[in-house]
Amino acid sequence: MSDTVIPIQSIRTTRTSIAKPKWLKVRAPLSVEYRQTAALMRELELNTVCEEAACPNIGSCWKHGSATFMILGRVCTRTCAFCNVETGRPDPVDADEPERLADAVSRIGLKHVVITSVDRDDLPDGGAAHYAQVIHALRKRQPDLTIEILTPDFQRKPAACLEVIVAAHPDVFNHNIETVPRLYRKVRPVARYDTSLRLLERTKELDPTVVTKSGIMLGLGESRDEVLQVLDDLRLANVDMLTMGQYLCPSERHHPVVKYWTPEAFDELKYLAESKGFGMVASGPLVRSSFHADDLFQALKQRTS
Repeated sequence: MSDTVIPIQSIRTTRTSIAKPKWLKVRAPLSVEYRQTAALMRELELNTVCEEAACPNIGSCWKHGSATFMILGRVCTRTCAFCNVETGRPDPVDADEPERLADAVSRIGLKHVVITSVDRDDLPDGGAAHYAQVIHALRKRQPDLTIEILTPDFQRKPAACLEVIVAAHPDVFNHNIETVPRLYRKVRPVARYDTSLRLLERTKELDPTVVTKSGIMLGLGESRDEVLQVLDDLRLANVDMLTMGQYLCPSERHHPVVKYWTPEAFDELKYLAESKGFGMVASGPLVRSSFHADDLFQALKQRTS
């Protein structure tokens, strides 16, 4: 496997030169369950990252009654080069959203739910209190529900913001590292690698019982050695679970795909990540942050019980 680093200034020339390999083809979402879930989201005026981020697994996940809810609106205050979520001025926070979301989770019959959000740099707490309210509403409706949250980095927000979320006791705290440090300026221009690492580390310090999780996309121009260094950094931050998947370019205005990593390469990275001490690893071309999130969490619990 090559460790060649592709210079960032040459990335734009590769946009039309790489054909999507056959292992990235997925079926169109046509199931009855998909249509029912879509109708419920519209009825309750809820957003899902499955739709907003154009996730390739939406058909499979919705067919099996799994969805990742996106709170705090559908407009993000940041412009990350990989993300398909709309950027602009967000709407005011919807105070009724926690109860509607709890209703949807109950009606779908979920036992494990994943909650994420857009970045809300416009809010004094980045949306931390709203996350806590969502967790409380879900717990009140279904005490046995396991709750996974996938949060922004809360950069330049008071330290107490993270404390508010952790005090609400999510079962899994997920924050994606997304890419290697060298590519942050290009891929996540507002974010900082060290900030994301510290967020994960601090979560574990505040509550050692919470499961921490992170994810990285491959194919943005990173080298194998850079990926392995990120894995080491995440382990030093005491991250328990890891997801690794292939980056897919949402449109011509997004960062291009520089490389398609093979399924065999993902298998090797899974083996190496597990050898570094991650409790559970999901690694494959179509893996995303919430990919089989329930199964991954339950497997970790069984392994550590």
